[in-house]
Amino acid sequence: MERCGWVGDDDLYRAYHDTEWGVPEYDSRALWEKLILDGFQAGLSWITILRKRDAFREAFQGFDPDVIATWGEPEVQRLLANPGIVRHRGKIEATIGNARVWQQIEAEQGFDRYLWDYVGGTPVQNQWTRLDEVPAYTEISTAISKDLRKRGFKFCGPTIVYAFMQAVGMVNDHLTTCPCREQVAQLTR
Repeated sequence: MERCGWVGDDDLYRAYHDTEWGVPEYDSRALWEKLILDGFQAGLSWITILRKRDAFREAFQGFDPDVIATWGEPEVQRLLANPGIVRHRGKIEATIGNARVWQQIEAEQGFDRYLWDYVGGTPVQNQWTRLDEVPAYTEISTAISKDLRKRGFKFCGPTIVYAFMQAVGMVNDHLTTCPCREQVAQLTR
């Protein structure tokens, strides 16, 4: 058995694949962090974000949406000057706005429940045998994206949302040849 083909030889990438990717996440704050990081990935490779993740966490104060929702231009300027993160004004400003949207959804029903309700609370167990079978987006990721954008969330297109769903275990997209596939599936039973 071999890992999913996208992993490559990078030790950090392999560790992420083997221990995090596809593991079901149910914590509202952690889900928000991962969705924000996927938004920062837009136009970049995931390994770039993964290498900067600790700096992101420090710069964004542990990705506490209640803190970030209060930020304004001084914090935007501070982040734009931080070489440890992706310095993109639009993505930084979107993160602040997205924190406010998170607060609304969290108050209404919980961000975790909001997301997991799209898959009935249980990860979708896909059976892909080849990397080229895995879709870039699905009807579900499109529906989530559409609703998030309607609420004011940014950097959350269907492809970003699907990558997020894979990362947080809403779908198990480890290939059937990957040793992690069954381990992740066991976490959902």
